[in-house]
Amino acid sequence: MSTTVPAYPLRDSATMLRRNLKHLLRYPSMTVTLVGMPIVFLLLFVYVFGGTLGAGLGGASGGRAEYVDYVAPAIILMTITATVQGTSISIAMDLTEGIIARFRTMPIARASVLTGHVLGSVVQAAFALVVVTGVALLVGFRPAAGPGAWLAAAGVLLAVTFALVWLAVALGQVSKSVETASNVLMPLVILPFLGSGFVPVDSMPAGLRWFAEYQPFTPIIETLRGLLMDKPVGNDAWFALGWCALIGVAGYLWSKKLFAREAAR
Repeated sequence: MSTTVPAYPLRDSATMLRRNLKHLLRYPSMTVTLVGMPIVFLLLFVYVFGGTLGAGLGGASGGRAEYVDYVAPAIILMTITATVQGTSISIAMDLTEGIIARFRTMPIARASVLTGHVLGSVVQAAFALVVVTGVALLVGFRPAAGPGAWLAAAGVLLAVTFALVWLAVALGQVSKSVETASNVLMPLVILPFLGSGFVPVDSMPAGLRWFAEYQPFTPIIETLRGLLMDKPVGNDAWFALGWCALIGVAGYLWSKKLFAREAAR
């Protein structure tokens, strides 16, 4: 008489999380690369373009000092979009190397395989956000947020991270190779440039301005900018959270469907 070992979702998810964290520690080059990209963009836009772009803002200083406060929230958001590329790559690697297929033969909760990747990516994103925010402070970023606004900004960043990570998990599963997975999320890196991340949308041509105003990242950036610089966020916060909910739910359901379909083969 055979017996089946029961699966415990929380325990199995914790095990998968440890596996992913150990993988990050053993192979830190990917984390360094993903964190390095937003830092390069930060230094480039502050020190190369900051003086000119800052003059166009028309504020008190109208220069590099003002522009770093303007661009830092966009760079912080780009830190998340860069990090989730690693999630897609990690999922694709596990699929192409047959590791996930091996996990399916084990008496573990199926959901724990994806949950471990998601939680590991959230930890990686949190580390990257701390590093990039620290560099932004070193180059002149001077947020005016109080403790409550910092907590609210952290909450928004957490919501964005969960949403984009689940989308990355789905895209990693549909990628046919690791190379494809490394490129499939490039639109997320480009979108902040086509929003209010680097220049005000009012300065854009009409067609591009319409796209910039209604794409997901603009309200997210404006919410972060308002919270960190102690300015009103208005309806941007609701639009930001709405986009996060929509992307997160769609990514989760898509990921779950893909994983179940693969298991049924």
